Amino acid sequence: MSKQNSAPTMKDVAREAGVALGTVSKVINGIPVGESYRVRVEAAIEKLNYRINSYAQGLKSNKTYTIAVMVPNLVSPYFCKVVNCINRELAKRSYRMLLCATDYDPEQEQAYVIMAEQQKVDGIICLSYNPKLQVSPQTPLISIDRYFGAHIPCVASDNFGGGMLAAQKLIENGCKRLAFLRIGSRLTNEPNKRRDGFVQACEAAEIPCIMKILDDGTPYEAFEDFLQEHLADGKRDFDGIFCVTDALAHRITGSLKKMGLRVPEDIQVIGFDGLQAFGDLEYLCSTIVQPVEEIARTCVELVLEDRDAKSPSLICLPVHYAPGGTTRE
Repeated sequence: MSKQNSAPTMKDVAREAGVALGTVSKVINGIPVGESYRVRVEAAIEKLNYRINSYAQGLKSNKTYTIAVMVPNLVSPYFCKVVNCINRELAKRSYRMLLCATDYDPEQEQAYVIMAEQQKVDGIICLSYNPKLQVSPQTPLISIDRYFGAHIPCVASDNFGGGMLAAQKLIENGCKRLAFLRIGSRLTNEPNKRRDGFVQACEAAEIPCIMKILDDGTPYEAFEDFLQEHLADGKRDFDGIFCVTDALAHRITGSLKKMGLRVPEDIQVIGFDGLQAFGDLEYLCSTIVQPVEEIARTCVELVLEDRDAKSPSLICLPVHYAPGGTTRE
């Protein structure tokens, strides 16, 4: 390849800017130099359309500037929002994301970990459904919502406090009898605490609470049977419902309306997550909002921090309530 057609090098940038090669290297790597030198180097980079070879950078620094991010799927709006926010936080720091969707499959999760380590990623952020996930001690691991032990930081919302807040809001809005609905994994994780907080708030207020808890894979019709059993033919066994996710709250609201019940006039519903229509418009339902941006920022800061830093094993971030049309405000 002729010199005329080859990609510009750092030497070409140095020659164009009239500075030493070391000065170009410092500017590229964010090391302070004199302002006039920085301006000249950046102008030369733009003029020559110089592209930084991140692979070569990685060889020198023993980094790939890549973080693997594992989530159960890319269908759930909540998981998509988490991924989007993590990607933005990584981009701010000139890192790339290797995205893995695991379909809730523990074996698939482990296979992705092996692949990520073979790719020499600089760390892994995961929302795991494999309590026995094996990750090399040399690979920084940050978990979302699942506690693996004191040596692996877990970032989560205040699920217990969110459950309490949901009950308190329904009671404040005049509900006298409450129900808790959940579908999910039997595995122990932080979101399980939503039920515990809800029940504690009901007990403290001496409000009766009915629960319907289904395992993943159970047909949704089991919830419709539950609603028919407790609300059909003029029954009012409860007048307020807390659903473990906004997705479930959205479906339950639809089922209630099919039964001829008015939401929120007859039955009030609160979900959990803070999902918004089209990602940034109105809330899908009244909800306990998770601080997704802060979750993402915290995960990225932890996975990139010095390995000798002493990080807490559980970082619990505050949630808040937002009305979304399924409660009487």
